[in-house]
Amino acid sequence: MPIKIAVPKETAQGERRVALDPTVAARFTKLGLEVVIQKGAGQNAQFPDDAYADTRVVDDAKALMSEADIVVKVAPPTQEEVNMMKDGATLIGFFHAHKNTDVVKAMQKKKITSFAMELIPRISRAQSMDALSSQAAVAGYKAAIMGSDLSCRFFPMLTTAAGTIRPSKVLVIGAGVAGLQAIATARRLGAIVEAYDVRSATKEQVESLGAKFLDLGVKAEGEGGYARELTDEEKAKQQEALAKFISQCDVLITTAAIPGRPSPMLIPQKMVDGMKPGAVIIDLAAEGGGNCELTKPGKTVTKGNVTIHGPLNVPSQVPLHASEMYAKNLLNFLSPMLADGKLNLDWNDEIIAKSCLTHDGEIKHDATRSLVEGDQK
Repeated sequence: MPIKIAVPKETAQGERRVALDPTVAARFTKLGLEVVIQKGAGQNAQFPDDAYADTRVVDDAKALMSEADIVVKVAPPTQEEVNMMKDGATLIGFFHAHKNTDVVKAMQKKKITSFAMELIPRISRAQSMDALSSQAAVAGYKAAIMGSDLSCRFFPMLTTAAGTIRPSKVLVIGAGVAGLQAIATARRLGAIVEAYDVRSATKEQVESLGAKFLDLGVKAEGEGGYARELTDEEKAKQQEALAKFISQCDVLITTAAIPGRPSPMLIPQKMVDGMKPGAVIIDLAAEGGGNCELTKPGKTVTKGNVTIHGPLNVPSQVPLHASEMYAKNLLNFLSPMLADGKLNLDWNDEIIAKSCLTHDGEIKHDATRSLVEGDQK
């Protein structure tokens, strides 16, 4: 019997992505797996059921999940979805376990082997599996589009019969994957772009995209590609230096987020008060509360003459390409584990060991285990 890999329809509110697009589903079929998809699973990403050749379509989610050896998802599963699965099956997707400890307990009880895509280590060998990066690239692209849409100004310089229009100035805070894509997109749209990151190593990347890197004298190189937390003194120095540049920009895009932790507050209200009339803030860190003190996650608010937009689940706004990228991440993650028609887990492999959330009734991820044990006390 071939391994059955199931693709349920996403149930999270506003989620339009699907875990496997038709091309990657076909790749899994060629690897000897049976791909089973829930009816309409790819519809919101513009993948109709008949696009999934050589797959079996199942109407009912419970029937789909109960027969699957491997279930692949995008958004975190619900307890109900976990309870539909057979004991000992494998579940792969985003989990955000710090927010969903009840789901972790349910997986532990059913001895589900779960792999969290957000826990895949950021090492060279895992770049093609890094779903955080692929989806962040989508978010960065969309952030620049949102900024141009909400702005009262053109992005590019325009020479017209009515005179010359000066280009907009865009400031991007955070030069990770999302920030770099925001920079590149804003530049393509014709804006003058400046960028800042506490990691000095990003300077070359920023400048390669045609943007100006702001050196504010605050550096905070951290582990795993992330910045370390700033001291109170460093935060004060950073905000003081940033205030000047923020007051001059037309669109501010903030991307400073830390997985599993609240987003750092970089833009206090007094800084917003100093921005020019008609300025726009796109806060990509809204999922974690936001980088701006005035951000309302999931809402667009106005303070004075400044618009603050706190979008949630931005990759889902570009569902077709976001799904294709995510599906390739899943393929690259799973393929090395599939041999001789079986799922072979090499616990000596850093990628497998560090991305595993639960296995055989145990919580393998240290931080999550501590959190769950704390809930039980």
